[in-house]
Amino acid sequence: KAIKEFEDFEYRVPKFYDESQFKQYRYINIKDIQILLTPANRLDDLEEKYKKAAPLTYYLDKKNEENALKYSVFMNILKNAKITKIRELEEEQEKISKEIPFKVKFASNYMWQIYYSRSNDKYFMLVPTEETENEAFLYLLKKKIENKKNSSIFVPVSGVDYSSEYLKRSEIQNLENYMWLFTKNWPLIYEVYDKNNNLSLQIIGETNVYEKLKSWYKIKLENKEQANSFYKLLKAMFILQTDLPSYFSFDTGINNYGEIVFYKDGNIIEQSNLVGWITNEYQKCNERILITNQKIMEGEVKLNNYKQEAVLLENEYLEKEKQISTFLECKKSFLGKVKYFFKFSKGKKVKDKKQQIEIKEQEEEKHEVNDDTIIVEDIKKIENCTLEELIENYKKLKDKEEKLSNIKMDINALKLKNKNLNKKIENASIYIKEIDSHKKSIFEFWKYSNKDVVEALPEGEEEEVNVVKKIEKYFDYEEDLENFGKKYDKELRRKLSQDETDAIFITNTKVIDILNKIKTNELLPKDLDSNLKLLKKEAIEENVEFDIFGRTEDNTKVSKIKNKKHREIEKDMFNILEINKNAKPLGYKLVLEQITNKINSAIEKVKIEEEIPVYKLICDEELDKDLLNVFNINPVNEIIENINNKGKTINLYKLNIKDALNGIPFTNIVFYNNQNQTLPAGMDLSTKALIDISQKTLENERKSDFNIVNFEDEKDEFSKIQIKNVNVIEFDII
Repeated sequence: KAIKEFEDFEYRVPKFYDESQFKQYRYINIKDIQILLTPANRLDDLEEKYKKAAPLTYYLDKKNEENALKYSVFMNILKNAKITKIRELEEEQEKISKEIPFKVKFASNYMWQIYYSRSNDKYFMLVPTEETENEAFLYLLKKKIENKKNSSIFVPVSGVDYSSEYLKRSEIQNLENYMWLFTKNWPLIYEVYDKNNNLSLQIIGETNVYEKLKSWYKIKLENKEQANSFYKLLKAMFILQTDLPSYFSFDTGINNYGEIVFYKDGNIIEQSNLVGWITNEYQKCNERILITNQKIMEGEVKLNNYKQEAVLLENEYLEKEKQISTFLECKKSFLGKVKYFFKFSKGKKVKDKKQQIEIKEQEEEKHEVNDDTIIVEDIKKIENCTLEELIENYKKLKDKEEKLSNIKMDINALKLKNKNLNKKIENASIYIKEIDSHKKSIFEFWKYSNKDVVEALPEGEEEEVNVVKKIEKYFDYEEDLENFGKKYDKELRRKLSQDETDAIFITNTKVIDILNKIKTNELLPKDLDSNLKLLKKEAIEENVEFDIFGRTEDNTKVSKIKNKKHREIEKDMFNILEINKNAKPLGYKLVLEQITNKINSAIEKVKIEEEIPVYKLICDEELDKDLLNVFNINPVNEIIENINNKGKTINLYKLNIKDALNGIPFTNIVFYNNQNQTLPAGMDLSTKALIDISQKTLENERKSDFNIVNFEDEKDEFSKIQIKNVNVIEFDII
């Protein structure tokens, strides 16, 4: 009766459950677990639970009145038991007995309230009798009754801190902080004991591997040496990235074993060779210091030359300015004009500034430094160096680079100053030349100096301050997709007919393979027949009948798209393709040809004008420009949807749209009819787009790759994992 009555009971995970409370997982022999029942609630304090707890034997003894009450409580637990859940627990433990899950934790771990008592070296299970879910207790009781030798269960131990056998608790907390810095996700760290009671420290988390795509990783540290080595690596990288962010920034990836790895400048950092890596970075820093020192020497020579030039130019300008000011003062009186005429009549010559300025270009070239020609043989080689020495060395480099930067700014300021002075001297020379040209006779000079208007000397060029470079707009597929979708949804409704949006809808189905064969004239009769049979079979399984009313049906049913209500009919592939039990290959082919024509006419009407990247994942094949290609604006969606496709080689094509091209985003109007005019605008149902690249050129090819941990079934904790290698092939569409 209990089985029949409760096997359909809906199971819910309690809201108070927090998976992070478990720090230790292990196999425990069932004989070593003592069962204690307590009337306290699961949410109550552990101490209160334990005070009220009593062994199971007290609940099985009904001789006295008090125990009879407890016996009725026990019988009530049996009555409310969900037998199917007990069977699920048994199946789960059978799987765990073969292999510990990749993520260590499992679906029903919250049900186990097993604690460890250090005083008597025993495990006990607290069973809150007020809870409605006690299947874990009954499963354990069943196993005790079976009394099988060496029977064990894999469970989390509640209320137990890290043993500190490999790393101290403070070091484990530091590990969590270090991993967050590099992955921007908090890891879960467990102490896991296998069947032989061997301890391993397991770190599980997620990290970015490409764009915003995240992958699971797992680090398994099986001894103290491995744990210390990994801890030292993360601590060293953490210190370097926080103390010297300008010089050290580390990237993450996944290796062929599903472990996280760290990169700097594309090179992997091995924890086994941490000392060698630090020493190598120290040597690189020394080389940069040498180059910077030589550039400082060159800069100081240039700066000194520009200072000398500035002094000479200022003197020359002051001399010309003095002559002009004397002229302007003398022209105010008759005697002054005569005095000026005879004083400067001989045309006092000013030495050519080019002869005065002793800037030797050959000397500058001699001191010029090129990174490729720097000789670093004089750098002292060292065998080992500490992290402290490396940091101090980079701080020296930072000081020198700041000094070099200041020298460059001073040089640029003097260049501008000298340029302005040259301009002023040029203008002054023209002005003086104009005066001198009228000094052929005292009468002509008299006439010229009596002019009322004298042009002022033009100033030099002003320095451009805070020049901001043009920032190119970057398309973020999470932030910008909403506005992008609304814009093109409205455009599709305005430009495309209902038949054309129906045709575009078909390209989002598996029928696109047949459409491409029609497009390339490669469709064989057997391909058409097999595809039609498959669609007929699916239509029968889904109990689909051809809709004789077409789109005239009045649907008043209210549906939602992301909390936006509407009363529109969802498009149906079988109706558009006219699939019914009487459909013939010839008629089906004619429908496909009509759809192909509608696709061609539709795609010519719409252009994607934004500069955005689009993605397409293909297994064991190359991208064919002449086909109907459906790309994804969101690379994460594209990878997740297609990563399980069979194929040894996985190619992710990334095409950067640089100019307007024909394409149709799959907006809401592609998936719904809009007969009632209530369909919300946007791109809420798909992030894909049909894009025509047949007439475009793919240029600037770049290649890279990354690994990702892939579960065959994400919902199954015991699913097998595969390490998938994805080749990224990037082009610019011109």
